[in-house]
Amino acid sequence: MSLYSRLEQRLEAQSDDAGPLVGTYSTGRLFMIWLAANLVVTTLLTGTLFIPDVNYGLVLLLIVLGTVIGAAVLVAVGTIGRRTGLPTMALTRGPFGTRGSLLPVAANVIILMGWSWVQAMLAGIALDYIVMTFTGFSSPVIFAVLCQTIVVILAIFGHAGVARVEPWFAAVILAIAAYIFVVAFSTYGPAEFTSIAASAEPYYDAGLVFDVVLATAISWTVLSADFNRLAGSTRASVIGSGVGYTLSTVISMSLGATAMAFVILSGGEAIPFDPVTIIEPFGWAFGVAIFLSVMATNTMVVYGMVTTVVNAIPGLRIKFLPAALILGVISILGATLFGLLDQFTNFLVTIGALFAPIFAIMIVDYYFIKRSSYDRDILNVKGGRYWYTGGVNWLAIGSWFVGAGLAYVWAYVWPLPFGSTAPAFIVTFVLYLAVSWHRRPKGEFTPVGNLAEEADAAPAVKA
Repeated sequence: MSLYSRLEQRLEAQSDDAGPLVGTYSTGRLFMIWLAANLVVTTLLTGTLFIPDVNYGLVLLLIVLGTVIGAAVLVAVGTIGRRTGLPTMALTRGPFGTRGSLLPVAANVIILMGWSWVQAMLAGIALDYIVMTFTGFSSPVIFAVLCQTIVVILAIFGHAGVARVEPWFAAVILAIAAYIFVVAFSTYGPAEFTSIAASAEPYYDAGLVFDVVLATAISWTVLSADFNRLAGSTRASVIGSGVGYTLSTVISMSLGATAMAFVILSGGEAIPFDPVTIIEPFGWAFGVAIFLSVMATNTMVVYGMVTTVVNAIPGLRIKFLPAALILGVISILGATLFGLLDQFTNFLVTIGALFAPIFAIMIVDYYFIKRSSYDRDILNVKGGRYWYTGGVNWLAIGSWFVGAGLAYVWAYVWPLPFGSTAPAFIVTFVLYLAVSWHRRPKGEFTPVGNLAEEADAAPAVKA
């Protein structure tokens, strides 16, 4: 047997399955997973986008409001994962059909690839600053490619180890956050932060800030069932993910807004979504922490992208290694496209437009139409309750297209004062509920529990 074949067999044995499993994680364990997941530089830098266009105090309020509302969606989808034992993309078979679910799966891979590129660029910029500080050499593109190459290798060989050390990186970020908050507010008072003059031609307004914060939660919801199906109880799923995500996002985004305000008050140049802007005032050690946190999170993003493709169709086993190599090469090449960083806001708005309607449909389908129950037909390759018409539920597809189309119109053609993500979610929710209500089971109904637990088909996940 060749070395490639032996490696492929080992990776196939270690890769996650899209089938149902029984989780055992406690509330505290889920809390730490979600706390670590979003204490990353991308969330921090998102907070730098809002200052000085919008008043500092209002930005903090909008961060809290958008995060809490977004966390409610994340928890609702994550709880479906806990109750069924299935990951997020496998759950899309419920409302969209076995074949129809390939559309959300494709959108998910595209979004994760975009996140991977953005994080590789940010890691490259941070590493470039550190190297330049000590050697004078500078090439962000080279360092971004180097960082992404390491990420791909880690995603193939070391994703489990990275998952274990990521909470430690989160602890480092928390310590740095505390340091920055102390330095910022011991140097300037709250009144000085709230009195920063707005930009002469602001790009952001309150509505767009709220929309971006909400879209950030939507972007993390694609992984909510993947994580929450590991929970040992619904209580652990709801509290662990809800509190963990809310705290990490509020801390990270508020930290970014505070750091940017501090730079402005100190007379520095405020360049949004630029790691160097906030590294310089606090030292190169901050750059090291940013580099490590991005690398850890990006490794899990690339691994999640590969497992999404590998498990896209039940019964069709795509090999892990070739999928990882192909997607890895694409992610490395994309890491050179630094112009994408200027489109980060549009990227987040696109996520909201694509996925807010998807999650609205998923929530309606599971909690209202299927009465909080998916049976084992959802694991079928063909036929059964979720085959619909040729494997596609056209009611779900149509509702999704309407919601996504309206999100685009409300974002770019007729902008709404409170953003497009929330209205698109609400319209899609109501539309899909209306057109699908006739499919709701009538009379006596016995809900199906965790599919793996009922069939005794999978071992417990060890905490």
